[in-house]
Amino acid sequence: MDFTLSEEERAYRDELRRFTTKVLAPHYQSDDKAAKLRPELVADLAGMGLLGLRIPERHGGQEASSVIAGMAAEEVAHGDFNAAYLIIVSALVSDILTRNATGQQQAAWLPPIASGEVVPAFCITEPEHGTDAAKLEMRAEPDGDGWRLTGEKTSITLGMSAHSALVLARTGGPGARGVSAFWVELDERYVSRAAFDDLGSRAIGRASLHFDGLPVPREALVGAEGAGFVSVMQGFDYSRAIIGLACLGAAQVSLAEALQWARDRQAFGSPIGKFQGVAFPLAEYATYLRGARHVCYEALWRKDNGIEHSTEAAMAKFWAPKLAAEAIHQCLLTFGHLAYSSESPIAQRLRDVIGLEIGDGTAQVSKLVISRNLLGRTYAP
Repeated sequence: MDFTLSEEERAYRDELRRFTTKVLAPHYQSDDKAAKLRPELVADLAGMGLLGLRIPERHGGQEASSVIAGMAAEEVAHGDFNAAYLIIVSALVSDILTRNATGQQQAAWLPPIASGEVVPAFCITEPEHGTDAAKLEMRAEPDGDGWRLTGEKTSITLGMSAHSALVLARTGGPGARGVSAFWVELDERYVSRAAFDDLGSRAIGRASLHFDGLPVPREALVGAEGAGFVSVMQGFDYSRAIIGLACLGAAQVSLAEALQWARDRQAFGSPIGKFQGVAFPLAEYATYLRGARHVCYEALWRKDNGIEHSTEAAMAKFWAPKLAAEAIHQCLLTFGHLAYSSESPIAQRLRDVIGLEIGDGTAQVSKLVISRNLLGRTYAP
């Protein structure tokens, strides 16, 4: 068993760290205050190849492994947690399109994602259907040789900025087999948007999208009609581990700051790190964070090697965001009143990572997946 990064991987990680520190980190808090996606951020990420990580080289991407995509999200989240959302969504959408779209569709759809010309969104959640996505209600009504999409999608990451979206809609009867996937342009004549005033991750523009008869041609169908739900859900196992690493990246930089504060801050004639009540919680979270990173990377390694990884991905999804929030909270407490401020990046990271305890699958669903894989469906909830 070898946990050592290759020379190429180390060089890539170091390059990302420099880019994140110099280019992304200075805008992290100001982007939050502006509460909108900065176009320069998209261009900067595209220029580093971070929006085309999972896109084949022939379509302008990097054709990187899942492990590299996870490493990218983790490193970017060190400096700008919300920038990692662009990596996560682009990687998830492009991975699904690469597996399910035709060659002609890929040639048309993937290069603009890699270049940053198109900011993608993923439209599944509806007002009445989040976790129980197989019961979604958005209709794709037949219209000539295509369809018209009518209904509402909600809690859409990048919903205020996205140009195109992978949309699940019902073309058939009830249940998962009646759902199809479409890659559509979010034409403002047929799609209206309403932003959420969120606690955190304000720069990513979470929104509700109202579809009012959006025309969808036959060539926008991704995969077979009625196969959209199954093909799309297969992508989540891998994206959930990347989400975990993004959360851990934010926690790790907060821990590094808290450790330095424990060296610098003096109380009762000594650095506060001399006191067990300060040092031990930080030691504990350093241990937990390392364990969670291993789970996330194991899930991505398994995907790259064609090995079943749903259990590990579910572990990563429920544990890493929860752990990150707890670790950042402890780091905030280590700083005391200085970090309890809207000016503190630690306070912002705490607000931000909580969103991914909710998004992309709740902890309860992750535990359900784990328990069924461990016990067997007959003996599990």
